[in-house]
Amino acid sequence: MAFAGNMAKKGILSLNIQGAAELHQCFMPYVANGGLFIKTTNKYKLGDDVFLILTLDDDERMPITGKVIWITPKGSQGGRMQGIGVQLSDNADMEVVKTKIQSILAPYSGDDIPTFTM
Repeated sequence: MAFAGNMAKKGILSLNIQGAAELHQCFMPYVANGGLFIKTTNKYKLGDDVFLILTLDDDERMPITGKVIWITPKGSQGGRMQGIGVQLSDNADMEVVKTKIQSILAPYSGDDIPTFTM
């Protein structure tokens, strides 16, 4: 599989999320098309293309493509976790992923649990 730009240098990220509480911490519903926060020490720039494999609750592995729209650097204020926010691509394949995420989060309020972003 060929990767665009510098995606090949960074490799494929892996995100394994267990349960609605952890998904709530990672999901960025305020981002157009939805977004996910990924803990990583890899260096990225805003706009970088990202490819990752997402596993939700030990279910099937889903390939995700997107762009970096958020960077939390090491040593951020408030003890925030280092990583990146990835906006999901706007295509039919991502609709399946977004539907699965929304179905896991639908019965979960989680308002009292802080997220990794805002």
